[in-house]
Amino acid sequence: MRAGQDRLIRGGSARRGGRRALAAAVLAAAVALTSACTGGGGDDKPSSWQGGDDGGEKAPKAAATISEPAADAKDVPATTAITFTTTEAQQTAVELKDSTGKAVEGTLAADGKSWQPAGALSYAETYTATVTATGDDGKPATATSTFTVMAKPAKQVRVTSFLGDNQVVGVGMPLIVKFGRAIPPDYRDDMQRRMTVTATPAQEGIWRWISPTEVHYRPKTFWKANSTVSYQVQAAGLPLGDGWYGRSDLTVDVKIGPSFVMTVDNRTKRMTVTKDGKKVKTILVSLGKKSTPSSSGTMVVIEKLRHTVFDTMEELGPEEGYRTEIDYAQRLTWGGEFIHAAPWSEGVQGKTNVSHGCVNVSMKDGNWLFANTRLGDPITVKGTERKLQNGNGWTDWNMSWDEYVKGSALPYEPTA
Repeated sequence: MRAGQDRLIRGGSARRGGRRALAAAVLAAAVALTSACTGGGGDDKPSSWQGGDDGGEKAPKAAATISEPAADAKDVPATTAITFTTTEAQQTAVELKDSTGKAVEGTLAADGKSWQPAGALSYAETYTATVTATGDDGKPATATSTFTVMAKPAKQVRVTSFLGDNQVVGVGMPLIVKFGRAIPPDYRDDMQRRMTVTATPAQEGIWRWISPTEVHYRPKTFWKANSTVSYQVQAAGLPLGDGWYGRSDLTVDVKIGPSFVMTVDNRTKRMTVTKDGKKVKTILVSLGKKSTPSSSGTMVVIEKLRHTVFDTMEELGPEEGYRTEIDYAQRLTWGGEFIHAAPWSEGVQGKTNVSHGCVNVSMKDGNWLFANTRLGDPITVKGTERKLQNGNGWTDWNMSWDEYVKGSALPYEPTA
């Protein structure tokens, strides 16, 4: 977590900066001055007291104070929360309005000490926050703070999602968010706090930073078949280091398809396919030969190409390289491992490994697989001479849950 110079309000708690200390000092001075000048004749009752023993109306039991943003504050981050304290309050309400009187939607933090707007506030706009605390006497006490949001920053970081709305993906599909600029380590926890995932039915999961510009989310186990998933990235106006701010918010809604899982055993040279937990097909395969073995590990389908050309002439040279037309290709790794139809190896499929690392299947089976798979469908290859290298593809499932959570910028808290 970075130093507090950006004055970002995170996760329902405020950063303690010079502004808060100054506000507290001014408040204390104001209280002291009021107490000294109220009542006359040495009476030390506070100014809000309106009698009591003589039958007058008493002041409200409850009290409220807004700590941030401070009254008349300027250049307030567009992602600010309203942070406040109350005493003897049975009910607390928070209202935020812009300069036209339009109310801003938001939510109260679970600890009841802050209120977070639903989205970034408008740049250069003036807002008024009102906190109303009501005690058991039924009398409301209010505190207000009028502040102005910072001007639109010149340096903004673009946020993008690999997936689009209403896309249907496999049960192994990680949610992928990319940033147009590297996010410094000290700012990743702030960003991650504003990245939320909602699945129906509910499923435990976590974000993992794959690189300074890319973060993935996966559930603890494969997504439940036919579930719906919505993820939101509230990056607009968020400080992201070195004077950079998030450009915009992002919300994506996707659907998880049926559970379609492929398992390849090098010992038997066969692929077993299950759909929604039931075995539906066994396919003969030929994997990578000893000089170019296939990777053992759990991968997912990254890309589907009905027809393409594999060209390794530049990579391997004229003696080892080749240029071959390929049908029903499904990418598994960035290094070039695919499931694909290989009619030239059909005679040895199920018997011998002859490929350059790919999972060779017949034309008929390649067609069937291509018609039934989706991006994110998982495949596990077992028993080869080479282990899958994490990062060579979407390898989120190639590590244990305990290892995966270590890549989070926030401490992992198991679901109760």
